Amino acid sequence: MNLLYKIYQIIIAAPLIIVATVLTSATTVVGCLLGNPDFWGYYPGKCWSMFICRILLLPVRVTGYENVQKDTSYVFVANHQGAFDIFLIYGFLCHNFKWMMKQELRHMPFVGIACAKARHIFIDRTSPHSIKKSIDTARETLRGGISVVVFPEGSRTKTGEVGRFKKGAFLLADDLRLPIVPITINGSFQALPSTKGLSFVKRVPLTVTIHKPIPMVADEEEVSDRIEASRSIIMDGLNVR
Repeated sequence: MNLLYKIYQIIIAAPLIIVATVLTSATTVVGCLLGNPDFWGYYPGKCWSMFICRILLLPVRVTGYENVQKDTSYVFVANHQGAFDIFLIYGFLCHNFKWMMKQELRHMPFVGIACAKARHIFIDRTSPHSIKKSIDTARETLRGGISVVVFPEGSRTKTGEVGRFKKGAFLLADDLRLPIVPITINGSFQALPSTKGLSFVKRVPLTVTIHKPIPMVADEEEVSDRIEASRSIIMDGLNVR
């Protein structure tokens, strides 16, 4: 069965995913140029992510939708297990948002230009002025129920364990007076961990747990407390193997 699944990925899934990626990028760029980047920057990517999970026959389960309101802006923070974290959140969070991503991702073929036109937020850490500009961009973008999603670890885990959380997302939430919503992802590391080169996907159950919001206050110690609280909540939601 494992061999058949690998053959299926090569012959059927991979070509369809490539075509879907190109079409999604083109649709996003054209739609955003015509107007309403909040719509075209979210729904094509959502459909693309759902398609990838479905074409790879991956079972997905989401809990906690009742913990967030659709017309409210949040800063979502999630553990970063593997490549499928992006598809799980984009496809199944069901809340219009902008990604906060590293500046280097702007140069990815097809995806980079689509993210730029969709007004996702690129973080340039080269100088304090660049960081401030990124926060100003986020302030202008996150209105009318639009949220932001951040992986506070900064990069995918190499071991499956949750790494140290950086302060950026939490300072942004404090600056914009937005609640933090922790998200726990399970199964992504097993499906496709962070590896160099091409790798086959393993068919494992994927789960997303949306936890209750944590309100933010303008106090440095309180921000630190919420970083630890968010990390603890996310870790409590991980499957113990």
